[in-house]
Amino acid sequence: MDDVAPLFTRSDGDYVFARWGRPIVPVVFGVDDASLAVFKGAIEAVVTLAGHKMDETDMELGANLMMFFCQDWRELLDVPHLDKLLPELGTLVPRLEAAEANQYRIFRFDDAGAIQAAFVFMRMDDQMARAPADTLALSQAAQVILLWSDTAFTEVPPLAMIEGKVALRPEIGDVIRAAYDPVMPVAARDASHALRLGARLL
Repeated sequence: MDDVAPLFTRSDGDYVFARWGRPIVPVVFGVDDASLAVFKGAIEAVVTLAGHKMDETDMELGANLMMFFCQDWRELLDVPHLDKLLPELGTLVPRLEAAEANQYRIFRFDDAGAIQAAFVFMRMDDQMARAPADTLALSQAAQVILLWSDTAFTEVPPLAMIEGKVALRPEIGDVIRAAYDPVMPVAARDASHALRLGARLL
């Protein structure tokens, strides 16, 4: 990949990078047992690719990667205690409705700037319902393993068909691996960080 910087340069021009600073503990709401296994398997595969870790529980939150599936955004308002975790929920739901969005991600960060928690919301509209569970799972796992730019995948998605199967695009997998190199920082706000990442892709 010639230029890593656009993957972490936001639409306002700021360079913002973060990776997880603690083991990932996922929980998925609103899916059946078969889909749950698919999602946890995809998360584990991407975490393993990164050289990161998963765990059974987070000492602070219990689970720190929470995925919610719904048919209507207003269902989120009825999830017990979710408004305590996300005080902005009351204003977020009308925004998602107005935008006719079908997915949204929120990240929380620790004092070092590393990802501390992530919340993934998916509304199963016609487009989402047509996508196979393994495709949805791998796409979401890829998009929460790092704090990507809000425009990173607007033109080219993180997944591709490789030998007849859906997989991470190889260049995206390489960036994930490089980002979790132990000598790299957990968070960065300077675009020179992208040069260091790029050097590890050669």
